[in-house]
Amino acid sequence: MVTSALSAIPILSTAMLFAVGAQSPAQQGAVNGEWSTYGGDLGSTKYSALDQIDEANVTGVQVAWEWRSPDDALAETNPEVVGGTFQATPLMVNEVLYVRTSLSMAAAIDASTGQQLWVFDPKSYEAGRPTNLGFNTRGVAYWTDGAEERIFLATGDSRLWALDASTGEPSPAFGNDGGIDLTQGLRREVPRNSYQVMSPPLVIGDVVVVGSSILDVPQFMTAPPGDVRAFDVRTGTQRWIFETVPRPGAVGNETWENGGWEYTGNTNVWTIMSADEELGLVYLPVGTPTNDWYGGHRLGDNLFAESIVAVEAETGRRVWHYQLVHHGVWDYDIPAAPTLVDVTVDGRSIPALAQITKQGFVFVFDRGTGEPVWPIVERPVPESTVPGERLSPTQPFPTRPPPFESQGISDDNLIDFTPELRAEAEQIIAGYDYGGLFHPPSLRGTINNPGWFGGANWRGAAADPETGWLYVPSRTGPMVVQLVEADPESSDFRYVRGGQQSVAGPSGLPLTKPPHARLTAIDLNTGEHVWQIPLGDGVRQSVIDLGVTDPGPLGGGAFTGPLLTPTLLFIGHSGARDGDSEAGAALLAIDKATGQQVHAIPLPAVAGGTPMTYLADGRQFIAVAVSGNEGTGLVGLALE
Repeated sequence: MVTSALSAIPILSTAMLFAVGAQSPAQQGAVNGEWSTYGGDLGSTKYSALDQIDEANVTGVQVAWEWRSPDDALAETNPEVVGGTFQATPLMVNEVLYVRTSLSMAAAIDASTGQQLWVFDPKSYEAGRPTNLGFNTRGVAYWTDGAEERIFLATGDSRLWALDASTGEPSPAFGNDGGIDLTQGLRREVPRNSYQVMSPPLVIGDVVVVGSSILDVPQFMTAPPGDVRAFDVRTGTQRWIFETVPRPGAVGNETWENGGWEYTGNTNVWTIMSADEELGLVYLPVGTPTNDWYGGHRLGDNLFAESIVAVEAETGRRVWHYQLVHHGVWDYDIPAAPTLVDVTVDGRSIPALAQITKQGFVFVFDRGTGEPVWPIVERPVPESTVPGERLSPTQPFPTRPPPFESQGISDDNLIDFTPELRAEAEQIIAGYDYGGLFHPPSLRGTINNPGWFGGANWRGAAADPETGWLYVPSRTGPMVVQLVEADPESSDFRYVRGGQQSVAGPSGLPLTKPPHARLTAIDLNTGEHVWQIPLGDGVRQSVIDLGVTDPGPLGGGAFTGPLLTPTLLFIGHSGARDGDSEAGAALLAIDKATGQQVHAIPLPAVAGGTPMTYLADGRQFIAVAVSGNEGTGLVGLALE
């Protein structure tokens, strides 16, 4: 059983040892009234100390400006390139916002007025719909050496561009006239239609680090590798590559039996990364190997799949790792950037890394050494009944904090507003296999809870560097995983995912007890939950219509990631009532100490990206990406 490689950790340098325990700027939140990285800082805290907007005046916040994405005009003339929900979070530096559109354009916007300054269109959409989530985006990265400023744009057609921040023009010294083809330089040929980049690159020092999104429903065992690469920010020269499926002689190769390492792909970092500048480490949240649901062709624990891997920013050398799922067949890949925050546990100051998961766990480590802050225990899990499959006999469970989500399916967590609803729920689950969190996929069909959408997902968590509290939005989403025999005429897999993939509860209600979407505050100094609230009303009215006494908010609807300020937590929310995706689109302002909603700021359309905040022309703004019937873009909010 491979959980970690702490015994193989090299001795840290004197500079790195000195930095451990000192508060790193990577986890102090956004500084100087700016928002220069995706999560506010490299530690993805999503925190800003700006306090112009607080609980006393937040009711006075309103739309100050709106910016319309250039995607909309393009989609009007070419319906084949319509983007999905706009999920980007902009950056703000020197009173200019920088954002990537769903169609992989980059734009600069005046942070005070919303006026567009420039647009760079690499025409990546001409290559067709990108794999997996299609025309989708999360953001860009920023770099400066004090004299030159660059915006790094990774695109849906797998290219990395370096742009002059003041003009939007490609920087000619970078790569080939400002760009790099990311399908080149990997260990084997990569089809462009199976490989793309959704999440923003990460800039640390003089390197830009890039992950990838790879086709999740492949037909063949040989798939594009998910190796992570770093490039020189000035020239585009590749500085290092970290191979997520290790070759012979490398740590972890022995966890791929029967030569599975030779052809297995995916095992990629599709989500956002984080880093610690003081330690000089980049933290890689790695995904599931090919394919997500059946591993009979890749027996073994499969490092570094579904692991947190800390690598040196300058060299890509592995410093420590911890595998959170062994031999994954649940699509429980690591979905979000690790959150860096200093905590005090039993009187000991710890530079911590908190990793939220689709399963509803928070794993907490010393981010310098990889040592768990609280014990992580290996617990027995069921064996697979699928021919050729061999699962790990145990999986890791953190002893603290407690799970923030409902886990597994049992009589204890089925919907029970009335005896009739409960009986119908029992009848529904009788048609499937089910059990605990790691009940394996089956030919009959297994209900997994949470499903592969989480629990937590790419939106991530926020951390308060003053208190050490972690704030996690999540969803309870049971899913069905049914395996079917692959067609040998079109696939060399023995089994692939097929058949039914979702399960409805009784009378169109959810299968499990509420809340079905929730927000949890966790004190990482103690490992205990502080509060937990439902996010939205959910199916509250439908339950009332069945003659049940008003149960109160049940949680539901679409939500974004959280934004933290000194007193408030902001989170985009919509579709709170019975799935109406346009109703009640708002930015919720929540008292971060108590979980009580203070105000709901109306939005003109559904929020898709995590909000951010900044100071421009002396005013605090909150900006959030929105999508609706009238188009997509950014909304700037400020006090009247």
